[in-house]
Amino acid sequence: MIGTTLLSGALLISLVTASPINRPCLFESRRTAPKGFTHVGAAPESQSFKLRIALASNNVSGLETTLLDISNPSSPNYGNHLTKDEVNTFLAPTDEAVTAVQRWLTKNNITAAVSGSAGDWLSANVTVAQANSLLSANYQTFQHDASGKTYARTLAHSVPATVSPFIAAIHPASSFNNPVSSRPVLSVLGGKTVDARAIPRSCATSVTPACLQALYGIPTTPATQASNSIVIPGFIEQFAQKADLQSFLQSFRTDIDPATTFATQTLDGGKNTQGARFAGIEALDIQYTVGVATNVPITFVTVGENTQDGDLGGFLDIVNAVAAEDAVPQVMSTSYGENESDLSIGLATKLCNAYMALGARGTSVLFASGDGGVEGGQAQQCSVFQVAFPAGCPYLTAVGSVHGVAPEIASDFSSGGFSNVFGTPDYQATAVAGYLKTLGNTNKGLFNTSGRAYPDVSAQGENVQIVSGGSTGGVDGTSASSPIFASVIGLINDELIAGGKSPLGFLNPWLYANAAAFNDVVDGSNPGCGTDGFPALAGWDPVTGLGTPNFAAMRTAAGF
Repeated sequence: MIGTTLLSGALLISLVTASPINRPCLFESRRTAPKGFTHVGAAPESQSFKLRIALASNNVSGLETTLLDISNPSSPNYGNHLTKDEVNTFLAPTDEAVTAVQRWLTKNNITAAVSGSAGDWLSANVTVAQANSLLSANYQTFQHDASGKTYARTLAHSVPATVSPFIAAIHPASSFNNPVSSRPVLSVLGGKTVDARAIPRSCATSVTPACLQALYGIPTTPATQASNSIVIPGFIEQFAQKADLQSFLQSFRTDIDPATTFATQTLDGGKNTQGARFAGIEALDIQYTVGVATNVPITFVTVGENTQDGDLGGFLDIVNAVAAEDAVPQVMSTSYGENESDLSIGLATKLCNAYMALGARGTSVLFASGDGGVEGGQAQQCSVFQVAFPAGCPYLTAVGSVHGVAPEIASDFSSGGFSNVFGTPDYQATAVAGYLKTLGNTNKGLFNTSGRAYPDVSAQGENVQIVSGGSTGGVDGTSASSPIFASVIGLINDELIAGGKSPLGFLNPWLYANAAAFNDVVDGSNPGCGTDGFPALAGWDPVTGLGTPNFAAMRTAAGF
């Protein structure tokens, strides 16, 4: 089972069972706003926002047990993914929970709508004054220093003992989000030595689809299954340009039709504005799925800012939107994230459980591990190692970065470490224990040795060539690595579906059971927090995970 541990002094969740029935009891609190946020003053009482209340699901542990069973290659139930209705029987709240929470809201003159495929979310438009009264809170305005954006948040909030057991999370409340989520950066790298393998010499200094095909044995054979798909979420007005994709294909995939494109869906008022000046570097996700997962259908879901509560609202909305579909995508790769310590434990857990539900239905959920080394999703000042989120969720696959060829070397920005919220899952316990034994006392006291360890795998992530606004250049970031690995999974899924088999779904138990199917990376580290970080060692490590793809070996592990 996957347990939880709390980071001492971070977030407190009160035990309310012994409290008087009608007395507000502390639900969650934090001492201060995270680094990078400045307190401005009291939030205007008339300010309005969408308050989301996550209801406790009736059987999350049952869903977890089922997921791990159907994702275990040695189980007779392997690949028997669940339907939407079957998943929802686990996630749905009890009637008692819905009645109690709705009664509480009605008594406070708040009308809430039920949302979420399983009916496990309530949402209502409220003013700050209403939220303060409802939650015995004190909403304040905090400014995100880097972007200048302001948010209403409270450092503590309470609910009556009669409803506390039925609520999993409340947002926005004490969770903060970084509105400038990790993006890859333009870069130019120096040359590296290559050996005599059939890898273009240019791959030592710049990465293209041809390099990935040579390095990892990725085939150019077009996929054939229309039901197979990869979904790429986009946030913060990072627009995928069709003209740039065409130029990319003309430069780097001359063997396929340059008119090959992608589908677009919008959410929360999102748009995909076309034109060179609107180009976003995050569009590399589209270029490296269309350009590597040959002929696999790709959908770009552009998430707008109508969530009223920042990118965390977008994360909630997209996973709920995908979960509401009768047929889910086989792969979803996301290149954005937060720091785990910026979120409440309740919200982090609810989001993680939503990814668990997608995995149970057959979706491989991938996230870039982050670009801050041991400093978390992004570089920051720290005295102990930080954790990226959602990368630290145990029900998804986190992808780190490497560079170079023969050998590949861990990228120093590749975020990795150990969650302070989620415990070490069984599927990686042996691999993680082996690493910690070899590590010894290095970094002792700076990380949680019993936490979920990440990343799980890695791929090239430095000087990856893209076209942005009509110009070709290189980018660095785990944002490049995740869609590359997603493309490998998409191609294997295509063969599985063509053979009448189930797609891979939640990957991690299969990955760790087939560690030999990856190119082990044993050089490099991810420094930060005044240390050298974690070293890449033989076997799994918290910089490159199990290593980079070996397509032929992975295909064999999938049963071919």
